[in-house]
Amino acid sequence: MEQFLQVGVISSTHGIRGEVKVFPTTDDPVRFKKLKKVLLDTGNERLELEIQSVKFFKQFVILKFRGFDSINDIEKYKGKSLLVPRKEAVELEENEYYIADLIGMEVFVGEERFGVLKDVMETGANEVYIIESDRHGEVLIPAIRDCILDVDVAGKTMKIRLLDGLI
Repeated sequence: MEQFLQVGVISSTHGIRGEVKVFPTTDDPVRFKKLKKVLLDTGNERLELEIQSVKFFKQFVILKFRGFDSINDIEKYKGKSLLVPRKEAVELEENEYYIADLIGMEVFVGEERFGVLKDVMETGANEVYIIESDRHGEVLIPAIRDCILDVDVAGKTMKIRLLDGLI
């Protein structure tokens, strides 16, 4: 399991005073109001940043980090991920999973290996699992009880049922 979970991605700067627009990758963007710190994944290292202020604009969260007071200080971090330690993650309900824990899972239909879960598409009604199947190529499976029979996060495996018309 991942030790850190992504809560957002810096999409661009906002103004000239060091604020950034963050595209939230969490189901609850308001949680940024409660966060005091995040980790910035630069690709080479993880920098701990203290959140100074939080605002909301359309689908974005506008963040200001302590010590970043100009556009020049923060501009180089566009496209970089913001992370939180797993212990600070939002608690999940039963049958809910962090996307980071699902990616890379071996997917089975019965006892036969079907493929690997490559990504999760979030739609209005339900999530859709994108599975790279050895035999069928990319297959989209709705994340509904009729299709998802079992998820073993620790074992990195998922059992599914293929409904008629899915492949």
